[in-house]
Amino acid sequence: MTELRQLLRDIEVFQGELPVFDPQTAPDTPEELFTEWLLHALDSGVREPHAMTLSTAGTDGNPTARTLILKNVSAQGWQFASDAGSVKGRNLADRPFAALTFYWPQSARQVRVRGPVVAESAERSAADFLARGPGARAEALLGRQSSPLTDLAVRDAAVRRSLARVEREPELVPPGWTLHSVRAQTVEFWQGDKQRNHTRLNYRATDTGWERELLWP
Repeated sequence: MTELRQLLRDIEVFQGELPVFDPQTAPDTPEELFTEWLLHALDSGVREPHAMTLSTAGTDGNPTARTLILKNVSAQGWQFASDAGSVKGRNLADRPFAALTFYWPQSARQVRVRGPVVAESAERSAADFLARGPGARAEALLGRQSSPLTDLAVRDAAVRRSLARVEREPELVPPGWTLHSVRAQTVEFWQGDKQRNHTRLNYRATDTGWERELLWP
């Protein structure tokens, strides 16, 4: 344990040249700034910059986090999809609030989103599902996410059968598939600094639009 502790301390962070972030020039809405940072992450070679950590909690208040893909960002919300029977689906049914976290190490940037979650229409949810690849649809149609699995061969056989079903019924959509939108109440942009003089800009939603404020590191 002592060796591991030292190993963790010795890992270098914030390597290479970091981008400059001037909060005074930030756009009026967090969606615009997020798009700028996402494009910069792509240009910087960040793999899967649309991957994010989604944090939810059930009725017991115990938080759960997992990584999944951002589907879209607009003034209407930050979107992701899930089956209603999954842990995140059940959590959101009990407590419809979530936090999203993006981290792009090459640029030492982090974005944190918090707010209530609403389910989009059945039509939009179906369109999201049908836009997925055949393999992703086959897995989702199983409806067994997070259930105990006795053997990987059982999984593989079930996926093969489900994929054959997708090929037979290409318009099939599971009834519980849901496109969710986080209606952001706060969006924080965090720019790391080698000297730990991190820059944090927070957007807060108000009745008249977005207010911006700097936060201490």
